[in-house]
Amino acid sequence: MTTRISVVVMAVLLALYLVLVGQRAVLFLGTGEPVAIVIGVTLLVLPLVGAWALVREVLFGVRAEKLGRLLESTNELPDEELPTLPSGRVERDAVDEIFPRYRAEVEAAPTDWKAWYRLGLAYDGAGDRKRARSAIREAIHLYGH
Repeated sequence: MTTRISVVVMAVLLALYLVLVGQRAVLFLGTGEPVAIVIGVTLLVLPLVGAWALVREVLFGVRAEKLGRLLESTNELPDEELPTLPSGRVERDAVDEIFPRYRAEVEAAPTDWKAWYRLGLAYDGAGDRKRARSAIREAIHLYGH
């Protein structure tokens, strides 16, 4: 729930930022000065890139959560109880021991979104966020087809 509140707060702050920067951009564009026009255009483009990135990440989160709930509803999420550190993070050695199973599952069924999602969870548990996101993106892609 905290994550959702954070996302809403960030979206509201981004909207406020877009409005304020948009006003400044219009003022710069209205001067007619070449340098001010370049600044105005930049002030319009950069926040749009930020908005696009935020929307993309929110959609990723919503879709990943949907797939997680689907797996949970059919009891297909990984059920290993892995040891954790005092910080709450999973012990990396424990993840390394179970990781080959999830990798083999994807290799055996490369078009199975469930296998890709579970592999993404294993990567996440190992602390490899880049590969975790990539595997979960693949699961989302396969689920959509």
